Amino acid sequence: MNYTEENRITLEGVQTQEVSRTFISKVFLWMAGALILTAITSFLIAANFTTVLPFFVNETGVSALFWIAIFAPFALVLIMSVGVNKLPLSALSLLFILYAVLMGVSLSFIFLTYEISSIGLAFTVTAGTFIVMAIMGYTTKADLTKFGSLLMMGLFGIIIAMVVNIFMGSAMMDFVVSILGVLIFTGLTAYDVQKLRRFSAQIGEFDNTAGKMALMGALTLYLDFINLLLFLLRIFGKRK
Repeated sequence: MNYTEENRITLEGVQTQEVSRTFISKVFLWMAGALILTAITSFLIAANFTTVLPFFVNETGVSALFWIAIFAPFALVLIMSVGVNKLPLSALSLLFILYAVLMGVSLSFIFLTYEISSIGLAFTVTAGTFIVMAIMGYTTKADLTKFGSLLMMGLFGIIIAMVVNIFMGSAMMDFVVSILGVLIFTGLTAYDVQKLRRFSAQIGEFDNTAGKMALMGALTLYLDFINLLLFLLRIFGKRK
């Protein structure tokens, strides 16, 4: 291998690392922006609850807007997941922003249900745990693929358990599910970050497709963070 060839390989390696860092930074910027937007929306809805309430509840019961706020986020995630290859990046970005706002509306109940000190503590613990696991997932050399598969199976299990417990109303089952939820989303954070890191290493350039994948990666980490926060609140949150 001659000197020119060595320079070319070195240059390509540096460019790959720069693209990888750009991709990961975009993921976390999108995620952080979505969390901030959700938090602001939740706080504003809760702070103006008496003003906003008539839009969600009327004389005949809950309004159509209430059901939209509850189920629209699920629909948006489905649309983004199915349409990621067909929708332009601009459309996906707008859908993600709308999703973050609607999640803020849906999650505003936590400000009405829990003491603000409990929310602050849960958020701090969630942020600390998320950061530690994200660093672990990014730096570890261990393959978390099998670990991630088990976590996904566990996730489906607790979803089924939560649905069953709606009818059973067991406080013990609710506590156990919440503990498992914390463990599962803590593990999924590391798994998802490692998956994103590996994907970023395969990108030749940060093009439109990479931009879409960064946004979808941000959505995945956003969901890990929100679910971890909610399960921690279910365990340690002090109700009003």
